[in-house]
Amino acid sequence: MTKYALVGDVGGTNARLALCDVATGEISQAKTYSGLDYPGLESVIKVYLKEHNVSVTDGCIAIACPINGDWVAMTNHSWAFSIEEVKASLGFDHLEIINDFTAVSMAIPVLKPEHLIQFGGDKPVENKPIAVYGAGTGLGVAHLVHVDKRWVSLPGEGGHVDYAPNSEEEGIILEHLREELGHVSAERVLSGPGLVNLYRAIVKADGRLPENLQPKDVTEKALDDSCTDCRRALSLFCVIMGRFGGNLALNLGTFGGVYIAGGIVPRFLDFFKASGFRGGFEDKGRFKSYVEDIPVYLIVHDQPGLLGAGAYLRQTLGQII
Repeated sequence: MTKYALVGDVGGTNARLALCDVATGEISQAKTYSGLDYPGLESVIKVYLKEHNVSVTDGCIAIACPINGDWVAMTNHSWAFSIEEVKASLGFDHLEIINDFTAVSMAIPVLKPEHLIQFGGDKPVENKPIAVYGAGTGLGVAHLVHVDKRWVSLPGEGGHVDYAPNSEEEGIILEHLREELGHVSAERVLSGPGLVNLYRAIVKADGRLPENLQPKDVTEKALDDSCTDCRRALSLFCVIMGRFGGNLALNLGTFGGVYIAGGIVPRFLDFFKASGFRGGFEDKGRFKSYVEDIPVYLIVHDQPGLLGAGAYLRQTLGQII
């Protein structure tokens, strides 16, 4: 008889829940709920289990906020709860609450080749450190290391490191963003809002007033060639994505590969393939040879958070992933 566990991926707006086959890791019965319709995580889980008429005793939920102890307060949502209290109320034997990029990183060892698109480099070195980052509403970062037959995710807030320009154009961009924002983190340029920031800075640097554009507007105008400024912004975005990924590779010697997640890059995949991304990744001066064989992959699995939550839980339950 198949044993299922509950897995989830919860963001600032939506909560996606699914069942995970504990033996195989296969994800099924995924359903998305609006977090605005429920008072808390516990209530939406109970609705899901009732709707699917299933009894589970183990669960792992990935949440887009730092996890530091028993009390969880979401950054972009009103939900706040005690992990132990929710676990007890649900009658679970195990309930793991993890950071969303911990889940994405844990998906990497169980992804299939068809879930990945490679951008340069050679083959990954088995059991060497891995980096994963992704631009969406913000910039998420995590690393993954292999220790004694177990994968250990190293989450953090790497998206908030200082933005480090490495060209005259990027230096000018930084000056204009600093005037507006004060501290300029990598997330201020590598995210949906960051793409708009790049566009605004490019226009202002030319002494003109920018339009009030949304991220999708910048992308669309860049792709249909209707706005030179937007195309420059998107091109610069790709190069900076490369530089940032190369920095992650240097930080931890990620010869296991660097992986890109998040919802932005797949929207302009052909543009990204032809961009200066890989050049930016390898632009490390004396250490170009150090990073040039490190492969970069774009994750194209449609629900890596659920897959990774399942892998994290299965490993917690004693399986070798």
